[in-house]
Parts: sequence; C-alpha cells; structure tokens
Amino acid sequence: MSLRLALSALGALLLAGCSDQPAPASQPESQPILWELASAEGEIEGWLFGTIHALPDGVEWRSALLDGALAEADVLAVEVASLDDGVALGELFTRLAFDDPPGPLAARVDPALADQYQALLTRAKVRRSHFDAMETWAAALTLAQVAQQAKSENGVDRALIRDFGTREIVEFEGAETQLRIFDDLPEKEQRDLLNAVIGETEDYERDIGRMARMWQAGDAEQLSALTGEGILADPELYEALLAGRNRAWAAQLENLLSAEARPFVAVGAAHMFGADGLPALMEARGYSVRRIQ
Repeated sequence: MSLRLALSALGALLLAGCSDQPAPASQPESQPILWELASAEGEIEGWLFGTIHALPDGVEWRSALLDGALAEADVLAVEVASLDDGVALGELFTRLAFDDPPGPLAARVDPALADQYQALLTRAKVRRSHFDAMETWAAALTLAQVAQQAKSENGVDRALIRDFGTREIVEFEGAETQLRIFDDLPEKEQRDLLNAVIGETEDYERDIGRMARMWQAGDAEQLSALTGEGILADPELYEALLAGRNRAWAAQLENLLSAEARPFVAVGAAHMFGADGLPALMEARGYSVRRIQ
C-alpha cells in the first residue's frame, strides 16, 4: 500500500469532526463550507476550507466563490504537499510501517471482530499472515483503504494543489510528520484504531458516501451529529489525531498571517469544527472568522 492511500484513508476517517456553528441565512445550498479570516480591523487575511481527501466519482464541489478566493490567495497551506510522489511516499510508509510489529495481527484484533477481519482479508485477496509484519497503525490504515472505494485521485487537496500551479505551497506537517503521529501512538491506541476500522467495515462505504454528501452540501448541523463517533470518540486518539495537531497548525498559521501574503488553508474537514477547530482557535488568537459559503 502506498502512503498516499494511507493518507486518503486517514482523511476519510477524520471527516467525523463536525461543528455546532449555525449556517447564515444567506448560505447557498450544496456547497462545502468556506470561511473568511480577517484581522481585528476587518481586513481580509486569508481563507479556511475543510477538505475531504478521497471522494467517489462525480462529486461536484467547486463554486465561483471558492475559485475567487483561490485566485486571490498568495499561498496554499495544506497538510501534505507531495501527494503525487507515490514512490517516495511508498518508501516512507514502508520504512515506518515495519519497524517493530508485535506479533500476528489476528492476535491484535478484538475476537468479537474476527469475522469482519476475515472478510477484509478476503476482500484484499491476501493470506491471513499478510499483515503480521506491519505495525498495528499501518495495518489499520491499510485495512481502511481496503474497506473504501472512494478514490484518493478525486481528493480535494490534490485538486487544489494542482490548481495552485507554480504559486507557493506550504505544508503544515508533511508526510513523515503525519505518519509519525500514528507511529508514535502507544500500542493500545493503535489497537483501538485497528479495531475501530475493522468494526466499521460493514458501514464504511455507506458512511463515507453519507459524509461526502454532508460535506458537499456544507451541512454543519448533520456533520455536528457525528461528533464523538468512530475513532475520535477515543480521548487519546482525539488528542493525537485532531486537537493537538490543530493547536500546532494554528500557531503556524499565525506565523503565515504575520507576513503580507494571504493564505488559503485547505486541510481535512474535521480540523475545522468545534472548540478545537481551526476557526475557533484563530478566533481565540484575535482574528475574525466568518463563514462565507
């Protein structure tokens, strides 16, 4: 499995983040949420856009307002910029994924999930021992990719990076930093992640399609109903995969905003909502954040 597939799986899993912010009365229908970031004096400083890293074919998400903001932006800030470098990403994933596997993967799976695990192995067309050499987090991301059919090639981040062309693109994390978040998880949390992926297998495609529709429509109310579900229901995983990263990104974004260039921030949708989301964190730093789409 290449890292870019692992990253798309991560993005799909993390879309469970949501918001309790009400949509404005003028909010257009069927458009993903876009925020405008302004200084205390009201000067537009940049934009925040929650993305989804893998989508089914045929999902329309562009708008004139979004394209206008992209055209005005001087820099694009993303989680990982090198999504098309499959060789380097695959080598990185391999280097991290096989360091210290703690025995057969079947022994790391909750016995109650044995049937779902076997079904995933059958779907992947691999032997029962295929994942034994992988660390638990790596097996979890690989199995998540087996479970989904949404395509990373349709990912919004990838499209925005292409659109930005030769203009400046910065990474909040980069591929290695992002994967080391998983690699550094305690084994217990890695197993929680693994079992969450396996346990949600039967509903995975349905839920990813449902979340894609919610995201496409900018439906904050329905997205907010997903708060605390799936892997983000685990406090340690929530802190490691979402809240802690958001705090680090907010600090980096404030540094970007101290320059004259206006950033267009495009990161996974889960990072944009709730008290630990980027909009809330930037408001706490004195900026005005307004939903414009």
